[in-house]
Amino acid sequence: MGRRIPQEKKFLNDIQIIDIAEEGKGVARYEDLVLFIEKAVPGDVVHVELQRKKKNFAEGRVVDIQQASPYRVDAFCPHFGTCGGCKWQHMTYAAQLKFKQQYVDNVLTRIGKVDTSDMEEILPSAETTYYRNKLEFTFSNRRWLTDKDEEVAPEHMSALGFHVPGRFDKILDIDHCFLQQDPSNDLRNQVRNFAIAQGISFYDLREHAGALRNLIIRTSSTGEVMVIVVFAYPEEGQVDLLMSYIDKQFPDLTSLLYIVNQKRNDTIFDQDIHVYNGRDFIYEEMEGLKFKVGPKSFYQTNSAQAYELYKITREFAGLKGDELVYDLYTGAGTIANFVAKTAREVIGIEYVPSAIEDAKVNSAINNITNTKFYAGDMKDVLTAEFVAEHGKPEVVITDPPRAGMHPQVVTRILEMEAPKIVYVSCNAATQARDIQLLSEKYEVSRIKPVDMFPHTQHVENVVLFTLKP
Repeated sequence: MGRRIPQEKKFLNDIQIIDIAEEGKGVARYEDLVLFIEKAVPGDVVHVELQRKKKNFAEGRVVDIQQASPYRVDAFCPHFGTCGGCKWQHMTYAAQLKFKQQYVDNVLTRIGKVDTSDMEEILPSAETTYYRNKLEFTFSNRRWLTDKDEEVAPEHMSALGFHVPGRFDKILDIDHCFLQQDPSNDLRNQVRNFAIAQGISFYDLREHAGALRNLIIRTSSTGEVMVIVVFAYPEEGQVDLLMSYIDKQFPDLTSLLYIVNQKRNDTIFDQDIHVYNGRDFIYEEMEGLKFKVGPKSFYQTNSAQAYELYKITREFAGLKGDELVYDLYTGAGTIANFVAKTAREVIGIEYVPSAIEDAKVNSAINNITNTKFYAGDMKDVLTAEFVAEHGKPEVVITDPPRAGMHPQVVTRILEMEAPKIVYVSCNAATQARDIQLLSEKYEVSRIKPVDMFPHTQHVENVVLFTLKP
């Protein structure tokens, strides 16, 4: 907890916002403090109420905008500021791209010690709304009440939406979400209304009770739709009652599935999937390649921009057809299969066994025969013995999770001395840390940020390394 702020210093006037932080808060300075201010935009001059103060920084909120930034626009979503997503939608998209590029530049320079003078322009997303192919909503009997809500009776506290930041047990009821294309909004609203009308209970996260727990909707660029309803403690007949309603109201669904999850967490990876109607998967497509996406599959959540990201990755790799490629953290083998036609062989490694099975299936359905996939912890699989058996790669493609690569993996990459490394990252800070480690033998040749998630602070970054002479 931060220390209490004296009343006379609680409000500050004429605060100039000079930057924006990773979590979407505006950044300012006041005396010896760095201020992080919710909903502030660089260029704003604002009246601020301080809320929490620590030794070197404080957090606050905008009370009044005394001078609006040229980057400021009206947020288009009525849930902005309460919902935890899309925290940058009060900035122009051009400004979002500017600050994402600036962030990548800063961390690569500061942490990675990289010369960024030739960094390429960030690739914008063609679509800035309705771009996500997967959303997960939560049922709750503890609806978050906004300032617009009057006193609400207990029987009207059911919600289907997103968690409120900082409140694990409170759900903001969502009327319209601008993240996912049709039929996502209609489907969610009809499911909520039907469940309430039929007296089907919503989950109580504190008590771990209630029938309905989660609703997961997956859409694809091929027009296919998957719906997964996650139940907790349904009463007799309630599963079939709701599932038959969805099936009748939305007869064009490709995949209608349900799960009964009575664990203390929401993860479904260890749960049995029940098919109510249709297939247990949908297809994504990219350059004529089909990718099978199941309820537990990983696939980049911005399908159109994933294609652009993979094209950049392939371009950076510069494959001519005779290379052995190692695809580290391959997931469902999307990149591996995407580049396979321009390589001699691609070897993919991934921690999640089910993802590796997906990768093998994706090769099979596309008649790709020059891929091999292995499951296991990267640092345990990618050993000297593994490299001796499969050969030293000419190109390494690596797309690790946000934490970056394990030091032992970096060490093995340095030992392999592949002429090229293409590093795809969703966290430029950990990428910069790994760049510093790889600089022992490699130099950075190209840098290209890619915006996968408009209206958020998140940015992907692709770096090409070449082996030093």
